[in-house]
Amino acid sequence: MVCEVKTVAFSGIKAMEVDVQVSIGPGIPGFVVVGLPDKAVNESRERVRAVFNSLGIDFPNDRVTVNLMPADIIKEGGHYDLPIALGVMGEMKLINKDCLKKHLFMGALSLDGSVERVNGVLPAAVKGVEIKKGIICPKANGVEAVLSANDEIRPVRHILEVLSFLKGNIDIEKPKLIKSQEKEFNIDMSDVKGQESAKRALLIAGAGGHNMLMIGPPGSGKTMLAERLVTILPKMSIKEAIETAMIRSVAGIICDEVDFLRPFRAPHHSASTPSLIGGGRNGVPGEISLANNGVLFLDELPEFQKNTLDALRQPLESKKAIISRVMAHTEYPAKFQLIGAMNPCKCGYLGSKGKICSRAPKCAAEYIGKLSGPFLDRFDMQIEVGAVNPYDLTDIKRGTSSKEMAEKVKMVREISFERCEKIGLEEAVVNAELKGEILEKILDMDDVLRKFMAEMAEKCGLSARGVMRILRLARTIADLQNEKKVCRMHIMEALSYRHRLFKNPY
Repeated sequence: MVCEVKTVAFSGIKAMEVDVQVSIGPGIPGFVVVGLPDKAVNESRERVRAVFNSLGIDFPNDRVTVNLMPADIIKEGGHYDLPIALGVMGEMKLINKDCLKKHLFMGALSLDGSVERVNGVLPAAVKGVEIKKGIICPKANGVEAVLSANDEIRPVRHILEVLSFLKGNIDIEKPKLIKSQEKEFNIDMSDVKGQESAKRALLIAGAGGHNMLMIGPPGSGKTMLAERLVTILPKMSIKEAIETAMIRSVAGIICDEVDFLRPFRAPHHSASTPSLIGGGRNGVPGEISLANNGVLFLDELPEFQKNTLDALRQPLESKKAIISRVMAHTEYPAKFQLIGAMNPCKCGYLGSKGKICSRAPKCAAEYIGKLSGPFLDRFDMQIEVGAVNPYDLTDIKRGTSSKEMAEKVKMVREISFERCEKIGLEEAVVNAELKGEILEKILDMDDVLRKFMAEMAEKCGLSARGVMRILRLARTIADLQNEKKVCRMHIMEALSYRHRLFKNPY
């Protein structure tokens, strides 16, 4: 006979059911694990042996074979320890095999039998809901698992708790969910003195979900502005919050509460391509996936490696990160808003009143030359953020607050979502994601306006992608003014935020 215990393997944030089949029979004494286990799974043999010794249980002297089915999926991580140990115990008749059929099991084992936290419990619990099974997981992952709405969650500290629960000797209480809907940011847009034109651009970017690049001298407030973009964005829906929490769970970030605030990620410019896009030996999510449903801020943009920035081009269009390896293809959500910041030149003082760039204009041309044209084309907006006026800086008056801007962003998004529903879109999207026929229908431009747009695109040297981005931007500007139709004024403002870099940067 064979004892079967259920657990999961991961492909991105999707959990796949895995059968841990344990057989004890005649043959050369040994303990083998088959079914494409990685090094961490193979090492579970020694941990399980040590746990048996710690509990005073004699490990079988026969041949113990553990088969992880399906056999053609790579099995990674330490969460197989608990199901393997329970499978051996079930085959030894220390516990009833039927008791193991009602739950998924996840947990790494210490040598004394303690059940330690693992990655990916939330997606596993969601899979449990799908296949109508509960989950027994480490105590440290208990609250995270509750986000799945699985009714049978049993967090444990020690393997003896698992044995007692399966035998019906004890009951393990389901952890309570910690809700954080009232959680707020401790920063505000009013912290930024002056820069009202930059705030206007940020308002448009937030309302339509547009990517934006800020160019300005050191100390002009680019980072402050970028950090405060999330304070004006609407909070995530339940679906978005769960998806974001699942990515964090797979990445090993503990999710101990429901967080509806949008994520903000700001990796250093020394970040490698795998750390930004995702990948590595275990195919872990990168920064673009951790910023899913939120903002990815890249400061000192030209200082990033060129191939790393160019690797962002495909995820910016497809809204997902695909990591290809020899044995598997892993896909993570990557629906993020990209905000970039850079100095006007290498020294940072081109056009500055106080200091002079000694190598202008070559200094600026070389610096912007580090960014490829196709990558720059992905930015809907490129704006100048000038040095802060000293009188604005010393003024006691505070500028526009996040609350005021957030109300306008909310209004625009409600307008765009209602419009999506009217035309029959399956899923409501922000203006920056409108494409093809849908965009044409929503713009509803007359022949005169179409001709004007064509003339301006030719004059500014815009690509086909650039034209579409201008039109989406114009739609957002019109929505901010509560205008049903896009007019020439809206297109002119949209062009003022974009074409400059593509003609003659400086």
